[in-house]
Amino acid sequence: MTQQDSGRDRLGRRAKRFLSPSQKYELWLQLVTGELSQSEAAERFGIGRSTVMRIRQVAKQGALEALAASKPGVRQAREDAEWHCCTCRD
Repeated sequence: MTQQDSGRDRLGRRAKRFLSPSQKYELWLQLVTGELSQSEAAERFGIGRSTVMRIRQVAKQGALEALAASKPGVRQAREDAEWHCCTCRD
């Protein structure tokens, strides 16, 4: 395999590249801060532009769902197992 062929499958297509969640977060963060454009991010991370767009879409949807689930000023009721153990002995 020559230097020119590296990163390609036997049919000449770009080999699949799987990014870890932390790499996806780093990519997204660089896009949000304007550090990289979509095409620059695709080149730097060795993925296609459509993959960059998909990462942005998934991150946005996840953020919207998390924000929708959170209620400002309201804490979720959690039972403290240690507290109940101490009060049950009385």
